[in-house]
This record gives sequence, structure tokens and C-alpha cells, in this order.
Amino acid sequence: MHIAEGYLPVAHAVGWYVVATPFIVHGAVQVVKETRKNPENKLLLAAAGAFTFVLSAIKLPSVTGSSSHPTGTGLGAVLFKPPVMAFLGTVVLLFQALLLAHGGITTLGANAFSMAIAGPWVGYGAWWLVRKLGGRQELGIFLAMSLADLSTYCVTSFQLALAYPDPTSGIAGAAAKFLSIFAITQIPLALMEGILGILILKFLARVAPADLLRLGVTRGASDDEAKEAAHV
Repeated sequence: MHIAEGYLPVAHAVGWYVVATPFIVHGAVQVVKETRKNPENKLLLAAAGAFTFVLSAIKLPSVTGSSSHPTGTGLGAVLFKPPVMAFLGTVVLLFQALLLAHGGITTLGANAFSMAIAGPWVGYGAWWLVRKLGGRQELGIFLAMSLADLSTYCVTSFQLALAYPDPTSGIAGAAAKFLSIFAITQIPLALMEGILGILILKFLARVAPADLLRLGVTRGASDDEAKEAAHV
């Protein structure tokens, strides 16, 4: 990850563009709505995109010549919901392909689907479930960040397996091989990314508590009181 330029067959590259485009377009619409509805969120929105760019640009060597890196999309998904990250993440991937040769234009659709679409939805789903069950915010952001990271690599492994199935064990066997290659470095990275998410959330709670409350990331006093009353 990211899948390198020209690595996917043409049909697969086009297919992933087709799959990813509706999510990206919808995300662009949501970004416009968000900035018009809450102009004060523009700075935090830009920070979420920059955070994803910086974190996902850190490439660490893995085995067999591949590489692993954090994704950073879980934080933006928690702050602004997954559709917004579909657009922001794709912009990040485009700039990385053009400026850093990290990923590619032909593989942009596949990379966007794994990192900007699937990852944020899985991360946000974990965050939402923890909140629904009354769990601590620290656990929610930890799972959001780490699972957004891990799910990105699971989807990438499946994309590569579809393109290059194993001659003997087919797609499932190829997916298992790609997953095992990434797992050595990606699992520790995902756990560290989850811890980083906790630290960032605590920092934002200190410097921008009103923003987190407005975005629905943290609960107001009335919400906490109502929750306590429900248990009485």
C-alpha cells in the first residue's frame, strides 16, 4: 500500500475507479455542505486532511520489498463522518501520487477505495459502536484509528489477490499471502496509530472543546446528565 502505478491490470484499474467514484463525488458534496453550514470548521477540516497526508506518507519497509504505513483516516472519519474522508482521502492520494510517487494515477481508484472509503467506514463503525454501548471515548478513537488502518490493508490485499490470484489456491490463497506479508509491520503500526489517536483526541479536547462538542464527538453536560438519569 499504496498500490504502485501500473501494477493493476487495466480492467481492474478501471473497475475500481467506477466503484470509488460515487463515494468520492458524494464526499465532495458533503465537504461543500460542511463548509457552508459550519465555516468555522474549515481549519479543522484542513487539519484532518493534512494529518492524513503526513501520516500516510510515512513509508516503512516491510518484507519481500513491500512497505507499510499508517493511514490517518480514522480521525477524520470520527470528526466529519466517512463521506467527507472519501473526498479528503482521495485528494491526499492524488497529491501523494503526483508529488511523492506514492501510489499512482492508474491505481488511484483502487487506493481510494481501500484507504479513503473502506477504512474510514470501518473506523467510524467501531467508534459508533463503542459510543452506542456507552464505552469510553479513548477506546472508541483507538479502535477507529487502528481498525481504519488494518481494514485498508485487508481491502488492498483482496484487491491484489483479485488481480493476481494464486495458480493453486486462487484468490483466497493469494489474499492470505498478501495479508501475511503486510501483517508483520502493519499490526504494530495500527496499534501505534490507535494510541496516537487517543493523544490527539485529548489534545483537541483541551484546545478545541467547543469544536468537538459541535461536531458531536464529545457529549455536553446535559447529555451526560440524561445518560446518568436513565440508569437511576
